[in-house]
Amino acid sequence: MHRTRGKVLGVAVAIAATGLLSACGDNDSTATSTPTLKPTTTTSSPAAAAPTSPAETGHEGHETAPAPAPEQAPPPAETVAPERPEPVPTNVVPPADTSNLTEKDRKFLDALKAQGITPSSPDIALSIGSYVCQGVASGASEQDLTTFVNAMAGSDPSFDPAKMPVEQAGQIYIQTAKQNYCQ
Repeated sequence: MHRTRGKVLGVAVAIAATGLLSACGDNDSTATSTPTLKPTTTTSSPAAAAPTSPAETGHEGHETAPAPAPEQAPPPAETVAPERPEPVPTNVVPPADTSNLTEKDRKFLDALKAQGITPSSPDIALSIGSYVCQGVASGASEQDLTTFVNAMAGSDPSFDPAKMPVEQAGQIYIQTAKQNYCQ
C-alpha cells in the first residue's frame, strides 16, 4: 500500500510539474499588447505597480520585468526639412538607337509620327505594336486591346494629355499597328 501511495504521489507531482512548466513556457510568440509610438505620461502609484514576485504572478521562478519606456517623439516638423527627390529633367531624352530597326519597324514609327505620336523611345512604340499584333492573332477583344494599349500609351514619358486624350492615342496605336505592323 505504501508503494502504491508513492507511485500515485510521484505521478501527481509529475502532472503538477508538467502543468506548471507548460503554463510558464509554452513558446507562445504572440504579442499581448500593441506597441504605440506616441509618448504616454503615467503616474506611478503603489496600487498601479505590476506584480513582480513569483507569488504575485503565479509563475514560480519567472519574475516580470517592467515594460520599457516609450521612445521619444520625433522633433517637430519645423526643425526637420522634408526630404525631396531631385526633379527629373523633362527635356533630356537619350538619343534612340535606330540602327537595329527593320523596315517594318520604321514604317510603323513613321505612321505614328504622321498621326501626332512621337514616343520617347522606339522600343515603347514597338512594344505596343507587338502587343496589338499578338492580341489580334490570339483573338483578344477590342475592349481588352483598348484598355491595355491606353495604359501603355499613357505611361510613355513623352505622352502629353494636353495634346490628345489617351484614348485617342490608344486608338491611333491600334489602328496603325493593324494597318502597318501586323502583316
